[in-house]
Amino acid sequence: MNGLLDKAWQRRLAAGLLVALVGVAFAWFFIVPRLRPHIFSGAVIQSTQKAPRLELDVAGGQTVRMTDFEGQVVVVYFGYTFCPDICPATLGKLADAMEILGDRADEVQVMMVSIDPERDTPEMLAEYVTHFHPDFIGVTGDPQTVNRVATLYGVYYEATEGTAETGYTIDHTTTVMLVDKEGFLKLVLLFEGTAAQIAADIEYFL
Repeated sequence: MNGLLDKAWQRRLAAGLLVALVGVAFAWFFIVPRLRPHIFSGAVIQSTQKAPRLELDVAGGQTVRMTDFEGQVVVVYFGYTFCPDICPATLGKLADAMEILGDRADEVQVMMVSIDPERDTPEMLAEYVTHFHPDFIGVTGDPQTVNRVATLYGVYYEATEGTAETGYTIDHTTTVMLVDKEGFLKLVLLFEGTAAQIAADIEYFL
């Protein structure tokens, strides 16, 4: 009789340990990660003022403003369509980040501001950025307006001599800016960041 009781007790103990282990595993994989502070891949901006205003042109003769996207996370990148390497690589990573976000990508607007308004028309920009993702938009304006907006966002760019085939090229800041749903500039993402890191940083603000 005692042997049967001992075996029953052992079975209950084993079952209890199994339940406890399952609980620990659940907490480790689903609860603990949410309690850990998020480690950003870029530089966090503690701004008390909203992101600099912009009013630029898109294809179809329309104008967009930063306030048009309140309620969405806006990812702002300054580049140009003739860029041979950095711009397509950056837009490719941003497109991959949108894929990682899945349905939540609907809450994000990626915007490329052209720093080459002499060559980049709104229509060219639209064709270029949507090659990477159908929801990306490209915006531009007259040179003075683009220069003012770039300066407000801390973006440097300068035309340099290119080849006979490519014409001039433009050296420019390669960072990406993240504006939260309330319109505050929150994060500067580095070019070296991966698509997964970018997606994780965006998701934090969703």
